Amino acid sequence: MQTSYWAEFTGLALVHFLAVIAPGPDFAVTIHQSLRFGRAVGMVTALGIGAGISLHVGYTLLGVGALLHTYPWLLTLTSLMGAAYLAYLGLSLVRSQSHDFSADSLSLNPADTGEAPPLRRAFLLGFLTNATNPKATLFFLAIFTTLVRPTTPLLVQGAYGLWMCSVNAAWFMLVAALFTVNGIRVAFLRIGPWIERVMGVILMLLALRLVWQVFA
Repeated sequence: MQTSYWAEFTGLALVHFLAVIAPGPDFAVTIHQSLRFGRAVGMVTALGIGAGISLHVGYTLLGVGALLHTYPWLLTLTSLMGAAYLAYLGLSLVRSQSHDFSADSLSLNPADTGEAPPLRRAFLLGFLTNATNPKATLFFLAIFTTLVRPTTPLLVQGAYGLWMCSVNAAWFMLVAALFTVNGIRVAFLRIGPWIERVMGVILMLLALRLVWQVFA
C-alpha cells in the first residue's frame, strides 16, 4: 500500500474496529455457538462472519450500495429482509430446548454439551448473520463515501475490504476462544438456558428496532 493511502486506511480501520467490537447480532451468535457447541464451531462461525463482510465490500465497490441509497424502496426491502432474519434467529434461541447444564455435564468437552452442527452449517450461519444485516450496508456505504477518496484505486479499496474481513473474523474468533475457556465457560454454562433466551430477545429487539427505523 502506497504511503499516500496510509492516513486514509488508518481512519477507515479505526472506525471499522470500533463498529466491530460493539455488541450486535454477530456477537450474540458467536457466543451462542461457542457456549453450546464448543470452540471449533464458534471459530468457524466467526470465519463465516468475516466472509459475510466480503459481500458488503463487494457490492459497495460495485456501486450497489450507492444504488440502494438512490432508491429508498430497495433499501427498505433489504432492511425488512434483514429484520426478518434477525427475528428468526432470535425466536430460534428463545424457543430452544433446555440443555443439561449439571455439574457432570460441565466436565465434558465443550462440543459434548450439544450435538454440534456440521462446520459448513456453522460457517453459513455466521455468513448469513452478517450478510443479511442491513446496518452493514449503511455502514460500508457511509465509510466508503466519507473516508475513502473517489480517486482511490479499486485495488486499494479492495485491500481495505480484505483487511476488514480479516479483522471481523479475528475479533469473533477471539470472542469464541474466550468463551470456551474452562472458567468462563463453566460460569456461563450454569446459566446457559437463560443466556440463550436473553440473546434471543436481544436479536428480536434489534429486529423490531430496525423495522421501527424503516417506518418511522
